[in-house]
Amino acid sequence: MVTARRTRAFTLVELLVVISIIALLLGLLLPALGSAKRSAWQVTAASNLRNVAQAVSIFENEQRHYPVSYAYAVAQDVASWTESAQVDTNVGTNLPYVHWSWFLFDDGEVPGDAFENPAVPNGGAPRTNPGADIADWEDGQVNNLGQTSPASLPRDFQVPRIGFTGNAAIFPRNKFNVSTVRRNKLVRVQDIPDAQKVVLATEFHYSTNWTSLSNPQEGIIKSHRPVTPFVGGSSGTDVYNEPTTGNIARFAYPPESAFLFDRDQEGAANLIEDGNTELNAVGRHHPRKTANFVYVDNHVENKTVQETVKNREWGDRFYSMSGDNRVNLNANAWP
Repeated sequence: MVTARRTRAFTLVELLVVISIIALLLGLLLPALGSAKRSAWQVTAASNLRNVAQAVSIFENEQRHYPVSYAYAVAQDVASWTESAQVDTNVGTNLPYVHWSWFLFDDGEVPGDAFENPAVPNGGAPRTNPGADIADWEDGQVNNLGQTSPASLPRDFQVPRIGFTGNAAIFPRNKFNVSTVRRNKLVRVQDIPDAQKVVLATEFHYSTNWTSLSNPQEGIIKSHRPVTPFVGGSSGTDVYNEPTTGNIARFAYPPESAFLFDRDQEGAANLIEDGNTELNAVGRHHPRKTANFVYVDNHVENKTVQETVKNREWGDRFYSMSGDNRVNLNANAWP
């Protein structure tokens, strides 16, 4: 007679033990996977930033100056600009911005996705004026016309998503024909000594729906802006109204007290117009709240923005500013 073999089933206790072991292993594995992902993001962002810097160097070599961070276009459908048209306000014309990414991207030097940062949603901030494609808009975004939904015009000449920003001391804003005391001017590589020590560009900081780059009054996302590394000796962050009189260095690095050390990425808003320092708009998405910084000689380092200020890595002059543009390196000295 053949006897049937009995199959022993797991008891409930044994099953619970197995589930507990699997959960424990997952708990140990997931943080490691998350850390590996963040490390990969950091490496990719650094690679993209280096590629962008190399394209900027090519542009400077060909044009004999660095690109402007942004300028008002001569017309809605013309991606060029003139110094005379860079007046105090764009009100009434509502012309699109021509952004420094476009000078590189339109010439085929760098693909558009090279400006993206994998550490932030959608690879970066949207254009200030996104245009007609709803995919290019951020939730709750307002363009320069006050519109909150896709419109064909204005549409900035800028890559759809921008994860990086330039040093405003090298990438001048569009203030060439303005009524302020100071004006912008174009910068050449010869103007910058110690190229390996001066920051060229870095990462934007993200907070919910890119409110980190928003204007506190209108809610406009200022993704076309560079970050201004210096403050005026008497005008604070209003550097364009810093006096030109007197044989003294009128600009300075911001003090340690101006920086947001503990604000998380979801809670930081309006940083591009922060009353303490615009450098609060620099990213802190990588381990130790660091960002990638690319220097004028195109090498990349990962560190906190506070380290770059403590080491005076944004330059010893406001290169893109008219008049005596020296920086007082002894003012607001960090420990």
